[in-house]
Amino acid sequence: MNILFILNGAPYGSEATYNGLRLAGALSKRSDNVIRLYLMGDSVGTAKRGQKFAANHGNLEAMLHVVAHANDSQVGACGSCLDARGITAEDLTQGVHRGSLEELADWTEWSDKALVF
Repeated sequence: MNILFILNGAPYGSEATYNGLRLAGALSKRSDNVIRLYLMGDSVGTAKRGQKFAANHGNLEAMLHVVAHANDSQVGACGSCLDARGITAEDLTQGVHRGSLEELADWTEWSDKALVF
């Protein structure tokens, strides 16, 4: 199944992004699923490499890595959202690329299910 996740929340502001990553990680481990995970708004901060993670949220960078490297899965981060927060493509953790709204539109049409956190 093709599953699109759209995450919007700050990485450590609530548990929405954390829980979205947990579900995406669990589904990405199933061989019949392909995940596309798109970070928008404050969630792009999740993809900043080298963060010190909060003990109650786990290591979000490692969680992104699991999703990005499963099956044919991909993780994109909204380019204009990155720009607004001063995060460059070089700042992104391995496996996350700078995305665009056109890419999100393509992924939306590609998906069998879309989950928004």
